[in-house]
Amino acid sequence: MANSRSGESVVQRVVRIIGAFDKRRTSMTVSALARLVDLPLTTTHRLVRELVGEGLLDVTEGRVRLGQRLWELASRGSRTVNLAEVALPYMEDVHSVVQQHTTLAVLDSDEVLYITRLSSHSRTRNITTVAGRLPVHACSSGLVLLAFSPMDYQNQILARTLTRFTDRTVTDERSLRALLAQVRTLGFASVPGIIVPESSGIAVPVFDAQGQVTAALNVIVNVGEESLDSTVPALKTAARGISRALGARLSPIPR
Repeated sequence: MANSRSGESVVQRVVRIIGAFDKRRTSMTVSALARLVDLPLTTTHRLVRELVGEGLLDVTEGRVRLGQRLWELASRGSRTVNLAEVALPYMEDVHSVVQQHTTLAVLDSDEVLYITRLSSHSRTRNITTVAGRLPVHACSSGLVLLAFSPMDYQNQILARTLTRFTDRTVTDERSLRALLAQVRTLGFASVPGIIVPESSGIAVPVFDAQGQVTAALNVIVNVGEESLDSTVPALKTAARGISRALGARLSPIPR
């Protein structure tokens, strides 16, 4: 129900408040929060007070942060949490073999959302974070998810003006279509320096019981240290295991 002159509902305002917190802004004053979400201070105070009462926000020494109950509720019956739990043993296998940063990501609208990550002691630069996002066209996980997605979705993404992050980011529609075709043929994506010049991601698709791509399993290494002959088989073996655990009868990942 809308209760503001702008027609914005209470739910929309609550989502804006909760969405204001991230890895960089883990806590802030109510005044700072009001400015960030562009709401009147009195309205922000009222909503924060109600959210604190429900345990969705917490206030300590005058600073607001996300409450533990928000994590609790989000974890109950979450498809994403279930996927991460299913994938974790297989990710640990990859991590032990490759000994590099290992991630699992899903598509969310036109972005890649990272749902779990195993870090390594490697000095490889890794910009992925749990609950972090990257553009679908500019990371190996995104290219895998895009390559195995329905053509309508691909056309929607490819019709846009895509941001170039490095000189290796593929933004031209014709070149990107050729790259996606190659990913489908090979069953993995590896484009060094596509979003960070010194890092290279190698990703493979994970499929669900309906044979739809549901996630991307990925490792991140230094450019020039991809070792595809050993890394890709390890990733594909793990991805097949995750796919079968999700109910896929046969994993369509090429050997």
